[in-house]
Amino acid sequence: MEQTPLVASILNATLLVVAILALIQGAHGIGIGVNYGTVANNLPPPAMVAKFLSKSTTIKKVRLFDANPEILRAFGNTGIEVTITVPNDQIPDITNLTYAQQWVKTNVQPFIPATKLIRILVGNEVLSTANKLLVSTLVPAMQTLHVALVAASLDDNIKISTPHSLGILSNSSPPSAAKFRQGYDTHVIKPMLNFLKDANAPFMVNPYPFFGCTSSSTLDYALFRSNSGVFVVDDNTKLRYTNMLDAQLDAVYSALKVLGFEDVEIVIAETGWPSVCDPAQVGVNPKTASEYNGNLIRHVTSGAGTPLMPNRTFDTYIFALFDENLKPGPSCERNFGLFWPNMTPVYNVPIIMRNNVAVVANSHYKVFLSIVIVLSLICTWV
Repeated sequence: MEQTPLVASILNATLLVVAILALIQGAHGIGIGVNYGTVANNLPPPAMVAKFLSKSTTIKKVRLFDANPEILRAFGNTGIEVTITVPNDQIPDITNLTYAQQWVKTNVQPFIPATKLIRILVGNEVLSTANKLLVSTLVPAMQTLHVALVAASLDDNIKISTPHSLGILSNSSPPSAAKFRQGYDTHVIKPMLNFLKDANAPFMVNPYPFFGCTSSSTLDYALFRSNSGVFVVDDNTKLRYTNMLDAQLDAVYSALKVLGFEDVEIVIAETGWPSVCDPAQVGVNPKTASEYNGNLIRHVTSGAGTPLMPNRTFDTYIFALFDENLKPGPSCERNFGLFWPNMTPVYNVPIIMRNNVAVVANSHYKVFLSIVIVLSLICTWV
């Protein structure tokens, strides 16, 4: 049947609407998460925290550094996706299948399906510890825990991974030349990537532009101040970088590509900016923390991607939910929190619900406006 111009226009418009609706559906799969650390003696009860996050913020994902049963129960029936962690010291034990199965029975099965568990992390920044026992047992532990999930028919919904610091890279500048550290690359990371790809699980990294900001000259670059005129050009690709996070993520991507695994998803397991630090540290105050995290949220959810990974969004977990007053080290380590213990914001960041309406990322506004425009055009044509 021959199409009239009117029919063709309506069909084209319909296809556009379908595409836009698909984009919206995809956008809902990408959420901003938060790291919920508990190295403190002044934190509110987990039930209050879970209620606050689910009712008063746009946070859709939470990462725990253990498998605290009280916290897991608290997030039941909230719809918030929860990631739990096998502590580093338990990694060698998890290589034993009986131990792994018991770990799943104790730390996973009692809480599902009420608590929406999506991921188990085996340790945190294990390769950076340089502990030979932990490094050598990391991948076997991940594989064994996966077998335990398969035996319990949980592997479709709960994935296994482990987060890495950027110290796993032998070099990161320029981003296109980045590689994993020699020795770790073929003996640990490549087998790990084989496992992640087969299990459809992500490669998780902890990029911190804050720690790469060593002087006032790099502050604009670290804080996403693209209008400052500060940028870096990769001499190999001639691609232009206007923020440090993109350069860090593209360095990870390039290292994955060297090993043939550029198609494995990258998830940002940790990133953040402290609001208080020692006097010598550059650019640390509530204003810069607000600026970094606000720009971070807008950037990773915008769909812009990075120079080497355009048109992508990134699952991102901000560090951290609360300040942790018992953490050792420099004062900044105790001051990454988004909220005070009374759950008021330390500074402004676009994750608060205002009058039960979410403050959403710019990309969602654009999608909504696109639908309005297309529907208006259809009405005009008809």
